[in-house]
Amino acid sequence: MADMASFDEQMPCVGIFWYDPEEHNFFGVHKKEITPKMVEEAAEKGMPFINYPKLHRQIWAKEYFKAQAKGERTKFEGDYTQVPRGRVAWNVNKFIVLVGKWAEPIQNELTELLEQEFSLPYFEFVYDYHWDLGHGWSGDMPTTR
Repeated sequence: MADMASFDEQMPCVGIFWYDPEEHNFFGVHKKEITPKMVEEAAEKGMPFINYPKLHRQIWAKEYFKAQAKGERTKFEGDYTQVPRGRVAWNVNKFIVLVGKWAEPIQNELTELLEQEFSLPYFEFVYDYHWDLGHGWSGDMPTTR
């Protein structure tokens, strides 16, 4: 019977998250399990990068408007790029976690949270300025005139 419990274990996931520095935890986590078969099929198609299909700005807006409609308080207020955030993806032969420099001082804490939340057996951090506070992708940022 103990062997049956192993079937309930979550497969490793790709996804997105925000980090709450006051509560030292994630919120707004959206994830999708990936399997060895998915990795093999992606590699066969010449696409060894597996990503979660939604963007932070999409999730942020959806959660904001959902809370507004219900008259509830939410963490999804203001500019989504001003809150520490990251993305877990599969790249060639390993999981990567894309984050900004905000993550460097708390890397050990984040490692534990990521291993638990996304069931990651191993991964490496990849730092990119797009994930720094106040930055986003060019298509995400409003243009000024």
